[in-house]
Amino acid sequence: MTPSALDVNLLRLKPGFEDIPLPAYATELSAGMDLRAAIDIPLELHPGDIVAVPTNLVIELPPLYEAQIRPRSGIALKHGIILPNSPGTIDADYRGEIKVIMSNIGKCPYIIERGERIAQLVVAPVTQVRWRERTVLSETDRGSGGFGHSGRS
Repeated sequence: MTPSALDVNLLRLKPGFEDIPLPAYATELSAGMDLRAAIDIPLELHPGDIVAVPTNLVIELPPLYEAQIRPRSGIALKHGIILPNSPGTIDADYRGEIKVIMSNIGKCPYIIERGERIAQLVVAPVTQVRWRERTVLSETDRGSGGFGHSGRS
């Protein structure tokens, strides 16, 4: 099976980071591409810290697409490194550098190395909504049942 592909323009923002691989899929059927830290020296992330880690990448998405920045499960589980705004959204009209907002909720400092895989990038279609204001909506069995409405299981 061959996944479909979307052409997306990309540029490296500054010279000096050509050794850092472009985002790539780890396997043939991966949904996300690995984003890497474009830093000159290791960055120490202490418990409680929040930093925006540069990737040195700018992308040009087609209209009605977005890029989502998602955490990597391995560093989340092993080190408590999360993306507090996950998933982060990059809109099709954004032309700034992609930066990954990272936070350490673990107990020990975590060192981010140059070129380290720090997040996943997922490109997805967007549906834009046209609101149709009404005075009444259709009824359902659930109704307005919210948090915990269906019980524990």
